[in-house]
Amino acid sequence: MDPDKIYTAEIKARGQLTIPKKVREARDLYEGEVVSIIPVGDALLITPKRLELEEARREIRKILKSSGVSLDVLLAGLPEERKTLSREIYGRKKA
Repeated sequence: MDPDKIYTAEIKARGQLTIPKKVREARDLYEGEVVSIIPVGDALLITPKRLELEEARREIRKILKSSGVSLDVLLAGLPEERKTLSREIYGRKKA
């Protein structure tokens, strides 16, 4: 694959975009893989790796949904959780 070449692709009726074969082969992209599409100004950055933050957000959403805990309840409990964690890691302060 020529790194200086610009590859083009057509967006199909249902929004599908085919990444050219030379690019897929050079980047080891295979059917079924997930890519991240990141808007950057007027451009789109397509990366073959999921962003860790997005992955974390998805997992948090799943956990909240399955546990029935609201985001407000979760956030309200953070200060106490921080105190508990701090005590576990650093021990109690001496008076």
